[in-house]
Amino acid sequence: MNLDSTKINESDEEVEGDDDSQPSGWGSDYPLDAVFVRSEQRTVSEVVKRIKAGRYQLDPDFQRDFVWPVSSQSRLIESCVMRIPLPVFYVAENYDGRIAVVDGLQRLTTFERFLRGDFALTLKNGIDQPPHALNGFKFMDLPLQLQERIEDTQLTMYILDAKAPERAKLDIFERVNSGISLTRQQMRNCLFNGPATRWLRESSESIQFMNASGGSLQTKTMRDREAINRFCAFHFLNESTYKGGDMDDYLAKSLQFMNENPEELERLTTLFNHSMQANFFLFEEHAFRKSLAKPNNSARSVLNIALFDVFSVIFTKYTKTDIISNAHKLRAACQELIEDTTFKHSITYSTNSTRQVRTRFALAREAISEAMS
Repeated sequence: MNLDSTKINESDEEVEGDDDSQPSGWGSDYPLDAVFVRSEQRTVSEVVKRIKAGRYQLDPDFQRDFVWPVSSQSRLIESCVMRIPLPVFYVAENYDGRIAVVDGLQRLTTFERFLRGDFALTLKNGIDQPPHALNGFKFMDLPLQLQERIEDTQLTMYILDAKAPERAKLDIFERVNSGISLTRQQMRNCLFNGPATRWLRESSESIQFMNASGGSLQTKTMRDREAINRFCAFHFLNESTYKGGDMDDYLAKSLQFMNENPEELERLTTLFNHSMQANFFLFEEHAFRKSLAKPNNSARSVLNIALFDVFSVIFTKYTKTDIISNAHKLRAACQELIEDTTFKHSITYSTNSTRQVRTRFALAREAISEAMS
């Protein structure tokens, strides 16, 4: 098979080798009564002004298809006119000063759209009652008094501090979000929106990744981007810096690094695509799966995230020429590695523990290095 061959086989299946059990609660590394959230009062006009200036992020990928109908947006504006208190908003500060909306995205989007004149109010009274007095009005059509009432509506903002530990951020995010149910990677996508998250999206859509993964990682839940996020973390930070079994914190650090060093991403694309091509060239449909140990005697097993960690990172270190010329030895070495009891344990049980991460990387590096010598 040509290392540059093109093939896409999309499917939808479960994965293994990803220990979902993260440390729960606040943890021992910061006190239970630590203040990570502060409260501030802001008017609608103040918030809309900051939205226009780009301070607020209103377009996370997972929310693009989740839009309130105009009737719901209209009722929110009506609540402002009627001076009905609104539910609180939860937002998170990023290190660059921008604000990620944790809970209240649709409400803030509504305010920004209405004040910009994007829609007219759709309001109805009950049966046998006269038409609603504000039905059909856009913002500029309203009496000045009502315009100011909407603009001056007080919004209570609970702001999650940028310095809060990553696990605390995700835990708070998970507790307060009242909209659609989000995976932790979707939360990270919101909290670290920028060059890093755009790179993850583009890489998840690449033909090289689709071939190597077999299209097995769900896009809707960002399972695909989480796997690639892990590649980035182990590539940039190295497994030697992984401590405490806290994968959430590790993945967040890599996203922060990528956002702060966008000049690294072009080269990262080259390395990632090269690794995906190498894995698909060597193992075809069994890439990142335990079934690569016996490709001719077994059906394709599910994709193993822990295998993806090691093979995606390690094969960036070798050239296309070296991989092709040593292909037979590499396949044999990796097949033997999969059958090794210690390695198999490291990609099956407690896979996010520090010990298991370092064990599988050490064994895989040694096996592949010997095959390439």
